[in-house]
Amino acid sequence: MELPFSESYRIKMVESIRKSTREEREQWIKEAHYNLFLLKSDYVFIDLLTDSGTGAMSDRQWSAMMLGDESYAGARSYYNMKNAIHDILGFDYFLPTHQGRAAENVLFSTIVKEGDVLPGNSHFDTTKGHIEYRRAFAPDCTIDEAADTQIELPFKGNMDLNKLEKILKETPKEKIPCVVLTITNNTAGGQPVSMKNIREVSELTHRYGIRLLIDSARFAENAYFIKTREAGYENKSIKEIVKEIYSYADMMTMSSKKDAIVNMGGFVAFKDEELFKRCQMFCIMNEGFITYGGMSGRDMNALAQGLDEGTDFDTLETRIKQVEYLGKKLDEYGIPYQRPAGGHAIFLDAKKILTNVPKEEFIAQTLGVELYLEAGIRGVEIGSILADRDPVTKENRYPRLELLRLAIPRRTYTNNHMDVIAAAVKNVYDRRESITRGYVITYENPIMRHFTVELEKAK
Repeated sequence: MELPFSESYRIKMVESIRKSTREEREQWIKEAHYNLFLLKSDYVFIDLLTDSGTGAMSDRQWSAMMLGDESYAGARSYYNMKNAIHDILGFDYFLPTHQGRAAENVLFSTIVKEGDVLPGNSHFDTTKGHIEYRRAFAPDCTIDEAADTQIELPFKGNMDLNKLEKILKETPKEKIPCVVLTITNNTAGGQPVSMKNIREVSELTHRYGIRLLIDSARFAENAYFIKTREAGYENKSIKEIVKEIYSYADMMTMSSKKDAIVNMGGFVAFKDEELFKRCQMFCIMNEGFITYGGMSGRDMNALAQGLDEGTDFDTLETRIKQVEYLGKKLDEYGIPYQRPAGGHAIFLDAKKILTNVPKEEFIAQTLGVELYLEAGIRGVEIGSILADRDPVTKENRYPRLELLRLAIPRRTYTNNHMDVIAAAVKNVYDRRESITRGYVITYENPIMRHFTVELEKAK
């Protein structure tokens, strides 16, 4: 008999989580202005808001933290991190930051100016926010198939080369500081990008004399999908695939709170020493000295160890198989989500679930509130609230996809929790016809409003 799949770790420590009543959750979500971000974590039973910084570190990572060098300048921990980035990713120069959006801030403060154009495959919220805050533009060049959640494609996060080249042809070179390739493509449902597409995007971008930036929050998960789905890579190690990915890039930003499995940390890395030196000023101004940025020595040590663990096949397989398990449970119940299951999350297709809620009342957010009320499960809207307003017209943007992301923290929940999630989604799905109204905004910030937006029930 073939042995069933099992996790590649065992549990050393547990944290208690509290169940709540429907009545309690109704009061709590009202007090939070129907924004799941504004809930206290104690009010959440299964927290799928994000996989960023919410994973469980290993014994080796905790051990590494005890050896952190907290020197202000030139700490051993910095050099541990530097060596890991060089050995695993192939970059000679980097600046540590406290997380990914800080890395974007350091880089974009240096290279982006008003009127610039940074094409990409579905920029995520912070990336687009940093671009548009500087009065630049972030056009989406993702393949059209990504907008159809029911199509099964192995690399649904790919950049559309024709869309990209049209922008490169029509825009003066000096107005394009870089092309942004996000792996995996989070906004499109955690979908991977093929090595072929990465190579072709790099060739096209460099043909026009433009740098390629890889947004790398989930680069290791992307490498796993290349190994398991793309011909010619099945016998390559994850680390070999990662090395090839970054051979095509000029620079990278990374929130290390995902694939490096740390609670805090990130960096921006460069091939070009001159650009590295230009970015140092903004690192010092906004983060800290260049050998610690926004990180402590212990966090840099944990990150260095996490880069090694996060690019281990067994670690990745355990993580991705759990997401796949949840997807299969939803398949049993006939619930529509972005197919195939993503590397870090299931993205429920809110438009197909809540067909009676008007788009102006934020369909994905409505689904998120309903799931919380059902079982104390917190997801996050990837839809019209996240899309913000058009910076020119100030009108709400309504993207083709209205998704509720259920992001699974690494090494944190068991498959019993996945069963609870699936059952709760089914319960909401079964009463979907009765959900006819959503929410309206009562307060919002002009950029990245979804973090702090306040809502009330539509009347």
